[in-house]
Formats: sequence, structure tokens, C-alpha cells
Amino acid sequence: MSCSVPASSTGRAACTRRSSAASTGIPPCTVTGCSRTCCAAFRTCLDLPQAGAIRSTLDSTLSAANLQVEAEYLGQHPEFERPYGWAWALKLAQERETLQPLEGVIVQAYRQWLPRQTYPIRSGTHTNTAFGLAFALDHAHPELKPLLIQRAIDYFGDDRDYPAAWEPGGNDFFSPCLIEADLMRRVLPDFRGWFDAFLPEVPASLLEPARVSDRNDGQLAHLDGLNLSRAWCYFSLARALPDRPLLRKAGERHLEAGLAHVASGSYAGEHWLATFAAYALACASEGG
Repeated sequence: MSCSVPASSTGRAACTRRSSAASTGIPPCTVTGCSRTCCAAFRTCLDLPQAGAIRSTLDSTLSAANLQVEAEYLGQHPEFERPYGWAWALKLAQERETLQPLEGVIVQAYRQWLPRQTYPIRSGTHTNTAFGLAFALDHAHPELKPLLIQRAIDYFGDDRDYPAAWEPGGNDFFSPCLIEADLMRRVLPDFRGWFDAFLPEVPASLLEPARVSDRNDGQLAHLDGLNLSRAWCYFSLARALPDRPLLRKAGERHLEAGLAHVASGSYAGEHWLATFAAYALACASEGG
């Protein structure tokens, strides 16, 4: 992973703000995305001038006492941040090796939720089911993995001819099409056959980066995140389908477009885009 100054410096600043917020009673699960950014930056760029501050922020934010508070809060509010915050927390657990006791509470929350979720949510925002399953699969908890795989197949295994030309939505930060494909590459032995039936042709609207008209608008600024999440999907799909250079090229275009606005000067994007940027950069070089 190559270090991006905008992503790492903005991630550190956001992490510092979130660390302070955690000690003042802001609801749990809001710190995990920025903490993951700091973990990724520290793991891959140990020579950063901010390395000491990153380590200090992580240790204080992810203290045993703070994680206990987060675990208790989620236990009392089992639908909170489902599945977006849960998924990022499990991704953070991969970086930190453990996030107990919060990690265990999230695993149990998935086990209680998925049998009741009859239909997938195909939105381009926080409630997207495929995103929640994908990151949980990367975490690969042995008690949870079989359920995740089965639900992915139940929800998406028979999807054909996805109407990708309808994307993007006006406030998307995920592509429902690509995030689903990124999940199914983790699940299906014959992913190529499924992908060809699911998306026989990649439309122009999915290949060109989204345009953002106002980065001070919190909903419209989502589209910068869309470019970054599309990038990480394209990079991962390109590795699964190496004979399709179009996918890698689309990832590079979206990554360039997204990174240009991580440090936009507006809180609407700056408080979260660094997390998406860090993951997209990881997928570009080594896989997420």
C-alpha cells in the first residue's frame, strides 16, 4: 500500500477528534472507521511522522474500558449501526487482532440478525446487506462464517442482469452492484459464471467516476466515497478476473477521483473519507 498524505493526515486528524469524542459519551461504534484508518496507516507506513500520535490515539481510543462501554451499549441497542458499523468494527478487529469484548457482541448480533433478515437491503448507504456480509466474511469467525456464506447465496446467488445503468443514486457511497459482486467473489467457487450472468456488460455509468456538485452537502458528498468504494471493488474484482483489464483501469480512475477530495476542507466528507481511501489504497496494492 502506498501512503497517501491526504488520506493519512486527514485520518489522523479525524481519529484524534473521535478519540476525544469517545471520552465524552458519544454513542459507541462511531470510532471504529477512523480507528481502522489509523491502524492501516500505522501498519503500512511506519515511517510516518505521525506514527507516535497514531499509536497513542489507538491505545487510548481502543482501551479495554472503552471497548467494554461499546460492547455494553451494543448489547442494549442491538440494532445500532447495523450492519455498517458492525462491519467496520470487524475490519478493525482484523487490524488489531482482537477487539474484545465488542468483537464477540458483534458476532452474536450477526447471528441473531441474519436468520430474521428475509430479504437483502440493496441500498447504496449504511444499510447495505452485501457490505455487511463481505467484511464479516473477511473477519472469518468460525461460528459465523457458514451463516454468512449461506445468507449471501440465499440473497444474491440467483441474481441476473443487474440494472447497473441505473446507478449511481444521488446519495450513494456504495455501488449496490459492485458491492454485491465484491461479496460474491468471496463466496462462489464459480464466481466468473455468476458474474457474467449478473453483469453481462459494464455500463458507462458504472465505469466513470461520479461527479460531486457540492462537498459541503453531507448527502451529495457521499459520492466522493462512492468513487473510493467503487475503486476497492474494481481492484478486488480485477484480481478475481485477471483477464479483464477494464476492471483494473476503472479502479484506477475511481481511486484518482476519490483521493483528490479526501481533504476537501469540508467536514461533510473529511470525517469519514479517509477510511474509504485507506481501504481502497490497500485493495489497489495488496488486497483488503
